[in-house]
Amino acid sequence: MLAFGFSSGLPFALLIGTLNAWLGEVGVNLATIGVLSWIGLSYSFKFLWSPVVDRFKLPLLERIGRRKSWIVLCQAVMIAAFAGLASTNPATDIGKFAIFAVIAALASATQDVAVDAWRIDVADETTSVELLSAIYQFGYRIASIVGGALALVLAARMSWPAVYLVMAGLIGVMSIIAFQAPDTDRPDTDALHKALDEPGAIEPKARAIALAIVGIGWLWAIVSIARFMVLMLHPADPSAKPPSVADFTKHYGPWIIVATVIVPLIVAATLNWLKSRRRFTLTKADPNHRPLRTAINHLYVSLVAPLGELSARLGWGVLIVMGLILTYTLCYNIWSSFAFPFYLDFLHYSKDEVAFASKVFGIFMTMIGIAVGGYLFLRAGRMPTVLLGAILPVLGNFVYADLAEGGVYIDAVAHTLRLDALAVAMGSDERMVRLLLAISYENISTGIAGAAFVAFLSGIVSKRFTAVQYALLSSLTFLIGSLGRGIAGEAFDTYGYATVFRWTAAAGAFAILFVILEWIRVKATETPALVADTAPSVSDTPREAAVKERKPATRKKPALKKKPAPKKKA
Repeated sequence: MLAFGFSSGLPFALLIGTLNAWLGEVGVNLATIGVLSWIGLSYSFKFLWSPVVDRFKLPLLERIGRRKSWIVLCQAVMIAAFAGLASTNPATDIGKFAIFAVIAALASATQDVAVDAWRIDVADETTSVELLSAIYQFGYRIASIVGGALALVLAARMSWPAVYLVMAGLIGVMSIIAFQAPDTDRPDTDALHKALDEPGAIEPKARAIALAIVGIGWLWAIVSIARFMVLMLHPADPSAKPPSVADFTKHYGPWIIVATVIVPLIVAATLNWLKSRRRFTLTKADPNHRPLRTAINHLYVSLVAPLGELSARLGWGVLIVMGLILTYTLCYNIWSSFAFPFYLDFLHYSKDEVAFASKVFGIFMTMIGIAVGGYLFLRAGRMPTVLLGAILPVLGNFVYADLAEGGVYIDAVAHTLRLDALAVAMGSDERMVRLLLAISYENISTGIAGAAFVAFLSGIVSKRFTAVQYALLSSLTFLIGSLGRGIAGEAFDTYGYATVFRWTAAAGAFAILFVILEWIRVKATETPALVADTAPSVSDTPREAAVKERKPATRKKPALKKKPAPKKKA
C-alpha cells in the first residue's frame, strides 16, 4: 500500500505542479500553462471509465491479478509518457509535449481507480481499510516531497529531461513492488446487477435513455475542452493570434457546468419522480445479463444512480450541497498550478529555496492543518469546522496578494514576532521568512479546509453508493478548479498576481454562503441516527426510502415478569 500510494502521488505532483516550473523556466506564458493544467481534468473524469477498469480483463496481464494488471499497465504507460516528455522541448513543440502530458495524466488517473479499488478489496480484519488508507496517504505525501522538493533540487543540478527520466525510473521500481502485491478474485457478475433487476427498479429502456442524455452532456464537455486545448497548444496557423482562454471560459464554462452537473441532476430527479409513481418500473425480476446491458448498467451506476439517490434523500437541499461542492476549494485550487512560476519567475526565489519552503516545510504545514481540522471536527463539530475551512483560505489569498506586492504586512508580522531576527541568527534572511510565513498560513488553512471538506463529503454520501458517489462528487471539485485555472493563467499575464489573488478570494465568498445555507438546512432537517435494520432497499420509492432512513429503531418492550404468588402460611 505504501508503494501504491507513492505511485499515485508522484505523477500528480510532477504533472500538476512541477511541470509548470519547467514550463515557466523555458519561457512558456502563463495563459498556455493555465490551459495545459487542464490535464488535471483526467482526475475529474476518471469515474467515467472506472467501470472498464472494474470489469474488463486485460489480455495476458489478467493472469497477474484483477487490480494489479491495471496498475502495472498504467505504470508502464506513465514511464513511456515521462520518457516522451523528456525527449520533447516544450519551448519549441508545446503541442507534442502536451500530448505526452495528457497520456501520463490519463494513465495516472486510471491507476488511481485501480489502486482505490485494490485498497478496498484486500482489506480484512487483520489489515483494515482505515489502516491501508492511512498508509496510502503517507506514501502519497512522501511522493509529493519527491515529485516536488527533490525534483526541484535535482533540476538545479541537472536538466529537466533528466529529472523526469529519474522519476520514470522510480515508477519502474514501484512496478516491481506491484508484482509482489496480493490481489482478489473477480466477483459474481449477477451480484452487480441484482439491485437494478429487482421489482420496483427503473426499466432498462428508461435507464438507457437517461444514461444517453447524461452521457451526451459529458461527451460534449470533454470534446469541447479537448478541442480548445488542441487549438491553444497546437494552432493550425502559428502566426495567428491564439484563442482567448477567458472567452472560452466565459462562453463555454457555464454550459459545461450545466452539461455535467445540472442536466444529470434533472435526469436523476425525473427518474425519482417516475419511480415514486411506479411508472416505467419493473413489475418482476429481470435476469437479462447480456454484454450490452452489463455495460449500460455499469455506466448507469457511475453517472446516474449516485445523483438519483442524493436528490431523493436531500430533495431541494441537493442544490445547496452541489453549490458547496463546486465552490468550496475554488479560491485556492484555481491558482495552485501557478505556485511554482510565481515563486521562481516572479519572486525570483531559487529552486532550492522553493523546494524547501513549498515541498518540505509546506508539506509539514499541510499535515498540521489536516490534524487541526480533524481535531476541530471532533471538538467544534461538523458545520463549524466546514465554515472555518471556507473562511481561512479566503484570507490566505490576501496574504499572497501582499507577498506579490512586496510583503509589507507579512514583514510587519515577522518583525512583531521577532522571526526576522531569528532568521538572521540562523543564517537566513527576511526574504525567506516572508515566503515561509505565507506558505505556513496557506498550507495550514488549506489543510484544515481539506480535512473539513473530505469529512463533509464522507458524511453526505450514502452507504449504498459510497465508492461511486464519493468519486463522482469529489470529481466535480477537480472540474470547476481546472476550468478556473485556464482563465486564471491569462488573467495573471494581463492583470498581475496581486489583482488575481484578490479576485480569487472573492470567489471564496460563494463557498461561505453555501456553507451557511447548508448549516441552516442541516439544522432544519436533523433526524435520529440511522440504523442498519431500517436501511432502504432499491425497490423502495424515494419517499419510502427517505422515511426508512429517518425512522428510528423500534425496540420491543421487555415482557414484564410476573411476581410469584405469595406462599400461604401453614
